[in-house]
Order: sequence, then structure tokens, then C-alpha cells
Amino acid sequence: MSDKVRVRYAPSPTGYIHIGNLRTALYNYLFARHQHGDFILRIEDTDRTRYVPGAVENLISTLDWAGLDYDEGPVKGGTYGPYMQSERLDIYKKHSDILLEKKKAYYCFCTPERLSALREEQQKQKLPFAKYDKHCLHLPDEEIKKNLSDGIPHVIRLNVEPGKTIKFHDFIRNDVEFSSDVIDDQILIKSDGFPTYHLANVVDDHLMEITHVIRGEEWLPSTPKHILLYDAFGWEYPVFAHLPLLLNPDRSKLSKRQGDVAVEDYKKKGYLKEALLNFIALLGWTAGDDKEYYDMDELIQSFSLERVNNSGAIFDMDRLNWLNAEHLRKKSDEEILKMLRDELKDSKYSSLEFSDEYLISVIKVMRERVSFIKEIYEKGFYFFEEPETYEEASVKKGWKEQSPEILKKYAEKISSIENPTRDDFEKVLNDVATEMNIGKGTVIHPLRLAVSGVSGGPGINDIVYIIGKEKTIKRIFKIINKLS
Repeated sequence: MSDKVRVRYAPSPTGYIHIGNLRTALYNYLFARHQHGDFILRIEDTDRTRYVPGAVENLISTLDWAGLDYDEGPVKGGTYGPYMQSERLDIYKKHSDILLEKKKAYYCFCTPERLSALREEQQKQKLPFAKYDKHCLHLPDEEIKKNLSDGIPHVIRLNVEPGKTIKFHDFIRNDVEFSSDVIDDQILIKSDGFPTYHLANVVDDHLMEITHVIRGEEWLPSTPKHILLYDAFGWEYPVFAHLPLLLNPDRSKLSKRQGDVAVEDYKKKGYLKEALLNFIALLGWTAGDDKEYYDMDELIQSFSLERVNNSGAIFDMDRLNWLNAEHLRKKSDEEILKMLRDELKDSKYSSLEFSDEYLISVIKVMRERVSFIKEIYEKGFYFFEEPETYEEASVKKGWKEQSPEILKKYAEKISSIENPTRDDFEKVLNDVATEMNIGKGTVIHPLRLAVSGVSGGPGINDIVYIIGKEKTIKRIFKIINKLS
């Protein structure tokens, strides 16, 4: 086994990446980078019934989007390739032959009908564990050879010795024990010649010199099967670390029934990769302090398996939304500008043209008020179009009999100023209030309603300065005509 830390993320190409699988990839990545080790991507595509065309490309593009750069894997290659299990069938055949020779595995020619009848009989007997009955273990060599030469469908099973205690140490769960009596003679090579997950996983981890197997808790029951395979080959175990489950707020397992579970869903909703990674890093791990905001460098520096919890982690959407807002506010105007332009391409404003200067002005006044890029034009729509309707509650509260006169005076004063600055807009507002002997709020409320249609948002002087004199005056007379 390698002296250098080597970990792997080994997804199956069955669709989009589950948010829990992204956490597994992240923990492997953080551990490798913290330990100055290697992070390997391996595609476990031997279950052809579940293979989804395009899923491999999606897996790789999602890792690229998240910035989890792997050292070896598909496309990149490496010393221990190939990294697609479907391209390693000869390797698995060779190793299954080794197990057959050592009598650690055997051919099984049982038909699906016999296996089904066996299961039904065991259910009738209410046996606690449904297992294969080793019917084919003691077939004579001549019968095995004849069956093989006649092309009779078969699988290769692991010969699990009963009455044994299987022990291993899990980095997160400490010492774990299983009885071999509850472990089936698992299939290693299927009738189609492809290996099962168990054989391919163990062979690849050994040959790729994986030092630490960091994966989800759902794989814990499979680990004794893997231990038996390591023992059968006479190989050293890697370090096992099984991560806690992700849970819904009601503590049920995170599932699509209660919300989004695919990384793609969060990308489409506009979550920043930095926020999503920060959030899932804290689902089961803590640095031992109260800190919640981390960038990638800080995560790499702080991460350790010792601080991973062994209890389920609650998926708290409020926390994710808060982190998204925090990461968004840390970005420069130029970074947000680029993302905003990308978002605008897919919005109803895609045909409109806005200068960089204009959009940065909008960003400056909206960034503290939004959690997502798209909210810049959703909440601040009045920077991109004039309002067609006016918030009913605000009309009742802020639109008075005197409002048209106030707005006309404001429009008259501002129209006489060429290229007014923000200070000019503020001075005009103050002058109108002084001359008409009214409070500034009596000017602000109808003016805000006129230019935005709503009662909330950035300061009114910021809004009118950004949209400019002409649009401000046009909107003033529009509301006067509608409400007077």
C-alpha cells in the first residue's frame, strides 16, 4: 500500500450526483489536499442495468463546477488506470480465477427459478437471514467443466465460512463486528461476465493503492463482505471511514420526497458552489469552534477525519440560504457582474442592453439585500423595467391627496439640473420638503412608489440616481395619471 495518502471518489453513472455523494467527494478531496495526497476519480459502471447515458459527463462536469479537481481519473488518466470499471473486466476475471483456485470462490449454476423457490421457502420458515444454501459449492469438477463447456449460465460466488467473527476498525465508528452467519455467499462475477460492486471495489482499491476508503454510512453493511475479500486475497486493509447519513428536518433519510437532492437542482436555483460546499462540509464535520463561514482554503487547512461525527446530519435549508448570502457578499462587483450577466441571458431581460457601469451601480445597492444573483433583478426589477402596477398596501399608506403636487414639484426641480448627481437628487428631495413645509417621508413614500412600485428596497436617492432623471420624471407622471 502507498506511503502517500490516496483516496478515491467512485460514483456509479446512474444519473445526477446526489447532494450526499457530493459531500463524499468533498470529504475525500479535503482529506487528500490536507494530507498532500492524491484524489482519484473512478467510475463504477459495471451494473449495466442502471447505466444512464451522459451520466459520466455530468459527474465530471459537476466536479469541475464544484472545483474538486481530481489527480487521476477518466480523461486525465494516470498510472493506475483505466479508471472506468467497464474497461477493467480482464482484471476482475483474473482475480476471480485466483479465488477459484484458492477455493475461496465457486461456480454457481442455479437457475433463477431455483433461487426464487429457495427464497420463498426461507420466508415460510421465517429465517432471520435469507442466504444462498451453498448448493453448488460441492459440485464435482467434471460436472463444473461440463456445465462450463455446455455454456450453462453461471455466476461466481464467494465462499463465506460460517461461524466466524469479522472485525474491522472504522475511523469514525471505531471497532465494528459482524458474524459471518449473516453474510451471504455474495456473487462476485455475474452471468454477463461483469463483476459485482463488491469484487470490483476491493480489487480496484487494492491495485490503485487506496489508503483510505471514505464513503457513506449506507456502505457499512457491505464492509464485512469486503473484509472477507481482502482476507481471501491476503491483502492489507485500507482505513475505513463511514460518513453519517444526511437527514431531513424530521430526521428521516434525505430523499426527493421532501426536497431537492441532486446537485444539479441547487445549481439551477442559483446557489453558489462556494456556499454549497461550505454548507455540506458542515453536515457531519466541525473544526471544533463556532465558525460557519469557510472558503475552500480554510476547509482544506481545517479538515480532519477525527472531527467527523458519527450521528446523522440535519439538512437545514435556512443555514444554506444564509451561507449563500454570506458568500455572495464576499464577492467583488466584477465577479457578481459576470454572474449577473449570465443570469440575465436566461431572463425576460435577455434582449435588453445594460452597460457594465449601470449594472455595477445596481449591484452596489442590492448586494446586501439579496441571497441569490437572480434576486438582483427579481427584487430590484424596477432597475430593469418601469413598474406596471403599484403595491396596494403602499398606495393606501403612502399616496395622499397632496402626492401629485409633491411629485410634480420634485420633477420640475430635477428636470432643471443637467446630469444630476446623487447629491443633487438628495438636495431636491430636501428642498421640496422644506418649501412645502412637510416631512421628508411625505416626499419619499410617493416618490418610491412612483419609481419602483413597491415600498421596500435601497435608499430612494440611490434608486433615482441609478435609473436617471428622464426615467424618474417619466415614472412620476405615469403614476400621477394612473392614481389621480
